[in-house]
Amino acid sequence: TKWQKSLGSRMSVPLGKQVFFTGMAASGGCALLYYLIQKTFSRASYYQLALEHLHSHPEALEALGTPLNVHYLRLTDKYNFVDIADAKLKIPVSGPKSEGYLYVTSSRDAPFKRWNLQEVFLELKDGQQIPLFKPSGENSNELKKE
Repeated sequence: TKWQKSLGSRMSVPLGKQVFFTGMAASGGCALLYYLIQKTFSRASYYQLALEHLHSHPEALEALGTPLNVHYLRLTDKYNFVDIADAKLKIPVSGPKSEGYLYVTSSRDAPFKRWNLQEVFLELKDGQQIPLFKPSGENSNELKKE
């Protein structure tokens, strides 16, 4: 009868379409993962503190110009490193006058403790470096922030 199924009657999808849809799903998954990693970095206290120092530093603002643009981290850059006790980031920033990188070094004494900024400086594309933060002696712990 016409309602009986034969072995070859299942709906088949051409190989080209399978490859296309699998590629699209994988690309979407990679894009989502990239976005989530960027969000995780941007919410970290050492990242936020470094940007606060940048936004409150007149010489850096004058050199870059306003408004400032903070760009995504280059995840493949070997300078960017975070583990359980240390963090080093190279954050791309730009303004109407210039662009460069905000270098951030931070550490903490133990897991789940507060991060302490160690150094923050801006390096412009012409090589000029503008120090934004360097702890001074015993007062360095006052800038702890989670």
